[in-house]
Amino acid sequence: MIEAKICITLKKTVTDPQGITVKHALESLGYKEIEEVRVGKFIELKINTNKRKTARRHLDEMCKKLLANPVIENYGFAIKEVK
Repeated sequence: MIEAKICITLKKTVTDPQGITVKHALESLGYKEIEEVRVGKFIELKINTNKRKTARRHLDEMCKKLLANPVIENYGFAIKEVK
């Protein structure tokens, strides 16, 4: 079995309204030193295969087709075999 951890973030050129809101909320709590906040998504998947190459190909397809919006988001993933 393969365990995958996927991280999806907005591209740097895309404004992050959620990140701006979180930054303002942190500042209102007294954390004035915050320079920037960017909010993303973290997804964990378990894939019933032991073929790393197949898992990587499928993960890339999943991200491009559904999990991420390649126009405004970047994604990356790490995989490892689990028992």
